[in-house]
Amino acid sequence: MSAATARMSIAFRLALREMRGGLGGFYIFLACIALGTGAIATVNSVSTAITGAIANQGQALLAGDVRFELNNREASESERAFLNGLGEVSVSTGLRSMARKPDGSSQALVEVKGVDGAYPLYGQMQTEPQQPINQLLAQQGNGFGAVAAPLLLERMGLSVGDEILLGNTRLVLKGTIANEPDALSDGFGFAPRLMISREALTASGLITIGSLVEHSYKIRLENPSTRASIVTRANSDFPDAGWSVRTSDRAAPSLAENIDRFSQFLTLVGLTALIVGGVGIANAVRAFLDAKRTTIATFKCLGAPASVVTMIYLFQIMLLAAIGILIGLIIGAISPFIAFRYLEGVLPIPEQTTIYASALAIAAAFGLLVTFAFAILPLGHAREVPATALFREQGFEARRLPSWPYLLAAGAALALLAALAVFWADDRRIASVFLVAVAGAFLLLRVVAAGITALARKSPRVNSPALRLAIGNIHRPGALTPSVVLSLGLGLALLVTLALIDGNMRNQLTGRITQGAPNFFFVDVQSAEVDGFRQLLKTQAPEGKVFEVPMLRGRILAFNGQDVSQMNVPPEGRWVLRGDRGITYAKNKPESSTLTAGEWWPADYDGEPLVSFSAEEAGELNLKLGDTVTVNVLGRNIAAKIASFRNVEWESLSINFVMVFSPNTFRGAPHAWLATLTDPSASAAKEAEILRTVTTAYPTITSVRVKDAIDLVDQLVGQLATAIRAAAAVALVASVLVLAGALAAGNRARTHDAVVLKTLGGTRSMLMRAFGYEYLILGAATAVFALLAGGISAWFVVSRIMRMPSSFLPDVAAFTLLISLVLTVGIGLLGTWRILGQKAAPVLREL
Repeated sequence: MSAATARMSIAFRLALREMRGGLGGFYIFLACIALGTGAIATVNSVSTAITGAIANQGQALLAGDVRFELNNREASESERAFLNGLGEVSVSTGLRSMARKPDGSSQALVEVKGVDGAYPLYGQMQTEPQQPINQLLAQQGNGFGAVAAPLLLERMGLSVGDEILLGNTRLVLKGTIANEPDALSDGFGFAPRLMISREALTASGLITIGSLVEHSYKIRLENPSTRASIVTRANSDFPDAGWSVRTSDRAAPSLAENIDRFSQFLTLVGLTALIVGGVGIANAVRAFLDAKRTTIATFKCLGAPASVVTMIYLFQIMLLAAIGILIGLIIGAISPFIAFRYLEGVLPIPEQTTIYASALAIAAAFGLLVTFAFAILPLGHAREVPATALFREQGFEARRLPSWPYLLAAGAALALLAALAVFWADDRRIASVFLVAVAGAFLLLRVVAAGITALARKSPRVNSPALRLAIGNIHRPGALTPSVVLSLGLGLALLVTLALIDGNMRNQLTGRITQGAPNFFFVDVQSAEVDGFRQLLKTQAPEGKVFEVPMLRGRILAFNGQDVSQMNVPPEGRWVLRGDRGITYAKNKPESSTLTAGEWWPADYDGEPLVSFSAEEAGELNLKLGDTVTVNVLGRNIAAKIASFRNVEWESLSINFVMVFSPNTFRGAPHAWLATLTDPSASAAKEAEILRTVTTAYPTITSVRVKDAIDLVDQLVGQLATAIRAAAAVALVASVLVLAGALAAGNRARTHDAVVLKTLGGTRSMLMRAFGYEYLILGAATAVFALLAGGISAWFVVSRIMRMPSSFLPDVAAFTLLISLVLTVGIGLLGTWRILGQKAAPVLREL
């Protein structure tokens, strides 16, 4: 056995013997590790389970092996023949329209889905009462059957068996929808589902020239493994079809991508909590070594090499860390079983829940690396203190940094931790920025702590003994200032950032956007109806402003002849290329637009097709003036040259388009119109009257009340904000644990101070005031930092990323200040009360 191996063996045996005394003093240490590790393990376990379920249940989620989707037109004879040759085909048609009661007393926007007799090819359509969907939707007398989401019945005050009107046809509600197998792959809807047969949809008269309608052809293949080759052949044989093709192995890519991004964010928040807990780990290790100072001195006096002493306590710390990590992994392992009880029916969940080893492994790796990185520096200090100094001094107050091997080891552990976090992340750029921000926040917090200490040292002498003692405690050696500022600063700054982002978004939804937004959007206004429709609105809202534009749907296929599916597009620009976009044409530049580059075409322009592109989106897609954009509209590929860029204010909710084409581009193409009505003076009752009148007079026109859409978005934002705040609360809990650990680490020194001061005549009330002032000053300073850092971070996200006006919210500031003071003063005084109760004699004998 080599000398190094022998030393490690001896150190490990001694470490185990010393651990027989229990875990006293390490409970906060264990809590910090378990909390951070458990958060990471939980998030990754649930995310892995859901994304795995999406992949494994792809056929049911898509209701087919392959789906071909066409907008605003059905498949041609040759296209349909090709699809029929692939296998069994189920056709469904989707659009938005207005459902209304026969007496006109109530109407509501619905997501209509017309299905054929083969639906669904995979999965199960669940209804209440449970009957075959073909029977529920069958024609009966002069009407057709229908099933609807329970929300529609609630909004319109309906019951099963009641009749409703859709367009020009009468429907009888035969049941409610309990589960629609392909709802997630169909995408998010702003309105409740109304499912009818395709025959009923045809009879309704809603499908006309220019209607915004989606036709989906879902196919059951004899050999599902041929999906990829079928997609390639379809695009090769029908290059101008303009269809969007999706396969069952990517049934819900947007959902999977959003889950990955959200889980990545929560993982980074959990890692932040773990790193914040690292400060608590360092404090706990320092306190532990401080309590073991005589034992360490004895080891050194008996001839134990410094390396053996270091290994003894490193083994102990890592073994204890393993206990905390194990607790966190147990939490992460059982969390999916609990989470799926609440997620069932909302997201796909696996049929059999298991333990996700990869998710637990990454959490364990993070926990071990954080523990080692934050424990090695206090061990380095202990290694370098001579035995005689340990017998004379009270602790390991760091006068300087430990030697370079310990600094190198800590730096290597942190670098490996960062590399692992970036490598594991779905979006590595965001992960890198997040980690750099956390590292910058730590450095900045150290600077803030040093600044507070310097100000306290240079502050003028005050008359109050308690306040003078408090100021002295802030800058004395071994002060709590760095620990308190570090522990609370990051958690509070994160909460302030999220609260300000949420507050600004809600202010936009309920304030500026609502005030400037139209009252209604009207979709699928036919050319023959435009004049009469405009006159009806003028009669109903004489003070209102009506604005209408031609509306088509097109999908971007290529830039400068290069297929966009083969391009590496930045994440912020991908939404423009996802699915079909609304497009329009105009002779004159829209009033609400401002050109940033290029020129608008003449009113009588008749040359090659031109397009004006939104400047922000063009920048994200790296487009330049003169580039060509190829779009598929109504089965035709049209290439247009970019003639100009223009600013688009999406937050205004007025009619805006990414692309506006020259009028000659779509000469003779059938299309409908999109219209808005803006009347700030209209009351809710007046809006209801307008909605009822338009729906009755023009049953095929879809009316969208903007206030309802904003309320829905506000509800979604609220749910998302709740989830994010819950995650951020993990970081704050870690901060509280670290704060408690910092107080515990300094308890022995504070006990000595309190005993000496009481011996010299200090009263308990005076000492309580002194400690209260100290915690009050530290809490206020930490709150100021959190407000500044959180305010700047929120401003950057809201104004630079979300492109919305950002404002500071005083209520958030007041709430943050209150939390900071309650935590610092409350926890500080609770810990101090026990110290002040210590008897003087036992402590004085140790001096």
